[in-house]
Amino acid sequence: MAILEKIVVQDFRNISLQELEFSPNINCISGNNGEGKTNLMEAVWYLSMTKSAFSTPEKYNIRYGCDSFSIAGTYKMPQGLVSRFSIKVDANGEKKIKKDDKQYPKVSEHIGQLPIVMVSPSDTSLVSESGEERRRFANAVLSQMDISYLTAAQQYNRLLAQRNKMLKDERLDPDLLSIIDMRMGQSADVIYRARERFAKELQPVVSEYYKTLSGGSEEVSIEYKSDLNNATMEEVLAAHLQKDKILRYTSAGIHRDDFVFTMNGHPIRRCGSQGQQKSFLVSLKFAQYDIMKKSYGYAPILLLDDVFDKLDMNRISNLLSMVAGDEFGQIFITDSNKVRMAGIVDAITKDSAFFETVGGSFKRL
Repeated sequence: MAILEKIVVQDFRNISLQELEFSPNINCISGNNGEGKTNLMEAVWYLSMTKSAFSTPEKYNIRYGCDSFSIAGTYKMPQGLVSRFSIKVDANGEKKIKKDDKQYPKVSEHIGQLPIVMVSPSDTSLVSESGEERRRFANAVLSQMDISYLTAAQQYNRLLAQRNKMLKDERLDPDLLSIIDMRMGQSADVIYRARERFAKELQPVVSEYYKTLSGGSEEVSIEYKSDLNNATMEEVLAAHLQKDKILRYTSAGIHRDDFVFTMNGHPIRRCGSQGQQKSFLVSLKFAQYDIMKKSYGYAPILLLDDVFDKLDMNRISNLLSMVAGDEFGQIFITDSNKVRMAGIVDAITKDSAFFETVGGSFKRL
């Protein structure tokens, strides 16, 4: 597995300059709200995914008064080699990403090198917000595991933007539109099949984790909904062409997909309590972790940001019994309650590191 041994963060959010060394097992970060716990987790995420976990515009990731930020990490890789990855982003959003001081020709070539999973309070948007959030989740998972999926998604989005631009032109070229529709269909087919497999693979694993976490009191389910369930992409586009001309944008297709989360047959967003929703979301992310581990052959890095919030002690105990298993690799945990976190983690393992932050400055305890 990839283990983050050391990180250097400069001018990222409220962190001016920090160099920290981590445990290969569990790393605990404590501090009051707003002091920088999540910012450090974001920096670790950024090294893997080259963008914010929370869709934050790049200019807001740069520390106030600065014109760029940089993050570098030294990793022990699965083959036992040590590699250094670095990212620098300026105020214009230009990114330079390097592995062992050699810059990647394309940012996308880095995705999947350092598999990672994050559980955070912002995950509630997967339940409460639109299908766009759930598609973003699926894209983040599948892009790490499958470069062909990432390539297809990028190609589809470029073609979709081109098609929407054409639909705004009164002199629509039907021949060019037909070519774009055909190429969109090719990319959409790759995306659809991957998402369909992903949903089927997720369902039983999420259900099992939820039973463990909640005590088995409810049944949860995931359904993949797509316009392509009953037709090809080209058929969908043809059927909606007249509507699209009126609306002047593409109203149907793979970019309208959704994943429906239910509990006992009802939408979780309507019938689930905060604790039940949090338990489902943790189960969803742990299922993602299992699927990625199976795909890679080793464990991803796991980030648990404020994960104890809204969980009762029974669910916290069940959660940590899962985390304590041998199947998990390097873990980062944040909590504002230092004593609670220390008591919980010390009961699991002594192979851990504790950090405390005040105003973006971190101290190892």
